[in-house]
Parts: sequence; C-alpha cells; structure tokens
Amino acid sequence: MDKKKSLLLLTAVAAGTTIYNLLKPIQSNVSVVQDFDTDRFLGNWYEVARMDFFWEKNLINVTANYSLNEDGTIGVLNQGYDILKEKFKQRQAKAVFVRNNNEGALKVSFFGPFYSGYNVVRIDEDYRYALVFGENLDYMWILSRVKSVPDSVKQSYLKYAQACGYRINELVWTVHN
Repeated sequence: MDKKKSLLLLTAVAAGTTIYNLLKPIQSNVSVVQDFDTDRFLGNWYEVARMDFFWEKNLINVTANYSLNEDGTIGVLNQGYDILKEKFKQRQAKAVFVRNNNEGALKVSFFGPFYSGYNVVRIDEDYRYALVFGENLDYMWILSRVKSVPDSVKQSYLKYAQACGYRINELVWTVHN
C-alpha cells in the first residue's frame, strides 16, 4: 500500500472513531452513586453475578482489579478461568469518569478509543458490595470484596435491577472455587 492510500485509510479511521465517540455518548439513565470515593473502590472485587456476554462466556473465578494510573485514569484488570478452553483469560482496560470523580458514572475502554458505560448504581457504606450497570440492559454486574454477598444485599440489588428493567432471571451466578 502506498503512502497516499495509507494516509487516507488512517484519516478515515480517525474520523470514524471521532464520529463514533461523538454520536455514542456514554451516559446513565439511572442515578449513579454520588459522593463516590475512588480510593475506597480501588482494589480487588469478585464478580458474584453478571449478564453474560461474549468475553465472559464460560468463565468462573472472575475478578476485577481497579488501580489508579499515573495519569489519573483507573486501570482495570478483568480475569477469569474458561472452563471449556481450560485456560485463564484476562483483559486490561482503562476507565475515566464521565463527569467528575465523585460520581459513579464512568466509561471503560478495552479497545483503543472505544468506550462503554460503567455505572456504579449501588454500593454499601463500607465499599464491600456494588451493583454496576452498563450502558444498556445487556450489561450488569454484582461485585463483592469476598466471593459472595449476604442474601439481604442480593435481594436488594436484584429488586433494584428488575425495577430498572433488567431481566434478572438471565443473570449468570459466577462460580468461585
């Protein structure tokens, strides 16, 4: 490919990426956690339940680790064990706040300039359990600092998610062993 065609292709990709990010704003249709404390949210979380999607299919022992990057973004490391392929999978990403860092509205990028919504909608006062919604009803996670959540927390989160339109009967309950 000659230089002119390469430059044209690169320009088209850059323009397409810009248009995509402008036309697909990351926003939450639900209230997110206010007075969000990033420092308390950082660290390791176990995935307790999720709306299943292609990357997490067949995964057990799923965890998410959040760390503060030097540039102020949040580093994300998701990992789990694929029981069909019999191997560990992991993905790294970065998250940035949509408006400001004291609101639980973030956007996460696993692939270059493309972002998806990541909205912390419920969290207990000790930052032990969290309910996270994606940018639409196809993405939802229940997270915990330990491998399970008390039934009262589980029921509260499920009731809220259902009231927000999530099909809670489709949740995958993550196995940890």
